[in-house]
Amino acid sequence: MSSRTPRSPRARATSAACPCGLPATYDDCCGRLHRGEVRASTPEQLMRSRFSAFAVHDEAYLLRSWHPTTRPPGVDFDPALRWLRLDVIGSTGGPLNVEGTVEFRAHYTERGHAGELHENSRFVRHDHAWVYLDGLAGNRPGLSV
Repeated sequence: MSSRTPRSPRARATSAACPCGLPATYDDCCGRLHRGEVRASTPEQLMRSRFSAFAVHDEAYLLRSWHPTTRPPGVDFDPALRWLRLDVIGSTGGPLNVEGTVEFRAHYTERGHAGELHENSRFVRHDHAWVYLDGLAGNRPGLSV
């Protein structure tokens, strides 16, 4: 883990736009999942909430929404990395499925340089909740959203 103390996700202004890209405030969109008020009903909703968790540095949510067989011991938030935008290209799996996928592009800046992560992520149900299993990243190995 980085020695830098991550900011609390609750410090984010509740009226700010949600980082996941949907037309809602953070508080009304991914904030509800981060606070544990609701669970993701589809792999895409979980993917969007995980992207937002990376954007607001919510390590607890990221670890909670990661499958125990692939979950790392912690999340190291790089202070030079800022997540900007999520584009969902396609997804499979719905409320009645037990597995699904999400293909996405996550746009970021790192030390002032623009970049994007293109990944095909796999999600499964674990203990009656969608969780991130793994993904195949196209251009930024070792970083999974």
